[in-house]
Amino acid sequence: MSTALKWFKSSYSGSEGGQCVEVALTSRTIHIRDSKSTPVDGPTLQVTPSAWAAFTAAR
Repeated sequence: MSTALKWFKSSYSGSEGGQCVEVALTSRTIHIRDSKSTPVDGPTLQVTPSAWAAFTAAR
């Protein structure tokens, strides 16, 4: 039985609306998608928590 991911808007997204990055967390994976062009079951980028931490620290 699979559990649906709970998506939320990344704090790194702007407040302009329409173009945001959404993320969903699991214990082993960070799922990332572009909300304006990704349907509910569309493609996502998946990275490890350590890769996500390195990416967000490099801003």
